[in-house]
Amino acid sequence: MSDDAADHDLTVSLREVLAEGAARVGQDDAKRIVERVSGHHGSELLLELDRPITTREMAFFDTLVARRVAGEPLQYVLGSWGFRTLDLYLDRRVLIPRPETEVVAGHAMAELDRALAARRAGKGVVVDLGTGSGAIALAVAVERTAAEVWATDRSAAALEVARANLAGVGRPARRVTMVEGDWYDALSVELGGQIDVVVSNPPYVAADEPLPAEVREWEPVSALVPGPTGLEAYEAIVAGAPSWLRSEGSLVLEIGATQGDAVSSIARGAGFADVEVHPDLVGRDRVVVARAFRR
Repeated sequence: MSDDAADHDLTVSLREVLAEGAARVGQDDAKRIVERVSGHHGSELLLELDRPITTREMAFFDTLVARRVAGEPLQYVLGSWGFRTLDLYLDRRVLIPRPETEVVAGHAMAELDRALAARRAGKGVVVDLGTGSGAIALAVAVERTAAEVWATDRSAAALEVARANLAGVGRPARRVTMVEGDWYDALSVELGGQIDVVVSNPPYVAADEPLPAEVREWEPVSALVPGPTGLEAYEAIVAGAPSWLRSEGSLVLEIGATQGDAVSSIARGAGFADVEVHPDLVGRDRVVVARAFRR
């Protein structure tokens, strides 16, 4: 019997497998897993539900469901997740990109647009500090053809994931440079005073702050907790920003929902005169934008 024939010797349909998965991990997660296993998505999957699942697909399905039952986040189970227009490769070396961070990326792009208009320039530089999976950096590169993007991370493992994602964005990858190092230490000195936007989703969870088990047990702690207060990364990023930003430049920071006042105070203390706090999609404080620093 050929491999292809052996591969179709089950009589269980995708519909039945979807029902089994829903009973074990819930309807939404089961649908995502069946889409991943079958290669069919959305309405395309609906048209395929009554076909038999192959033996290879069944083995893959069992593996993914078992991982999800064990508590592993769905994003890691699937190995990819959407972020704005991107489909990012993910594993436990990096944080899972979240809708809140999509809002941060949007503010970074808006600040780039504003800076370029202010100096009547056709090109600008955006730096994503602590890039992780590369989500913000790559979103900016793909959605803003005027952007030259630098992405830094002190984690070599995280940069391996980011570079895998870089390889998947096509031509915009030519405008992205990924470098290993701690915050600004990774950057070329030639960028001093030449950056239009510094953006970051840094670690901001205080050491004693409780986290959901799925986050605490699976996501990289170093990307979540910077120190006792949760403000340590902001202090470092804000302090360095004036040396790297253009006079029209902006600093865009993702923050925890209760950190707006504290991070704004840090920015004003560093000489930024125009500091704003913006909400996420559900109205919680999520982004600090700081401009107009005094050299």
